[in-house]
Amino acid sequence: MSRRLIAVTALVLGAAALTACSGSTAPAESESSQEAGDDYGLVTGGTLTVATEGTYRPFSFHDDNGTGPLTGFDVEIIQAVADKLDLKVDFQETQWDAIFAGLDAGRFDVIANQVSINDEREEKYLFSTPYTVSPGVIVVNEDDDSISSFADLAGKTTAQSLTSNWYDLATESGAKVEGVEGWAQAVELLRQGRVDATVNDKLTFLDYETTNKDSGLKIAAETDEAGEQAFVFTKDKTALVEAVDKALEELRADGTLAKISDKYFGEDVTQ
Repeated sequence: MSRRLIAVTALVLGAAALTACSGSTAPAESESSQEAGDDYGLVTGGTLTVATEGTYRPFSFHDDNGTGPLTGFDVEIIQAVADKLDLKVDFQETQWDAIFAGLDAGRFDVIANQVSINDEREEKYLFSTPYTVSPGVIVVNEDDDSISSFADLAGKTTAQSLTSNWYDLATESGAKVEGVEGWAQAVELLRQGRVDATVNDKLTFLDYETTNKDSGLKIAAETDEAGEQAFVFTKDKTALVEAVDKALEELRADGTLAKISDKYFGEDVTQ
């Protein structure tokens, strides 16, 4: 073989060897970069950015008349989830009217703010498994035994916000409705005997009972179906949703969810 042919052959073999080496190292570099840059596809930089109102007691609020640290039922649960996933949390306090727009714009990884699951939202977003399950309830004075079902509301007077779902449920049940601005006013009318009942979310009543001992009120009946609240994500966060669901499952199994729930509501409302 001539020296020229030997030189050409060596050059070709050398190029092939370089190409093979390049092909074997590129995927490893890519995998390393992915793991370091976005925590296995969950969040960037090891920090979970959480949107919450910060003014929605007892779910997301500041103690000490608004001057204390951020706390609340939703805040503690998402923090426990992040701890399970070995992630830091960056809470971004955002008004409700802007919270979904911020999620859409990529400013947050997740919303933790008692968002109810419904068909319209499920068309656009991904939800975690529910961490709050709460039926609607009829609340009456504790010495009133005349109401034990929604059918018993026929002809009775309830206090309701006129723009709420509970107003619709009360009127559908045959009640006459006294319009109020919210729960506090409804309770006041009920305790004064000016209305027979009020219909609301069970969580609202349990929170009231926790902060107002010996309230003189009781639950007379519950709806058959319960509303479910969950964490909300954009459609591209499938891996993160799966990780959060796994963390919630573990927190439910080890009693953490029940413990946080009992702290705020006096019972387990997480399942």
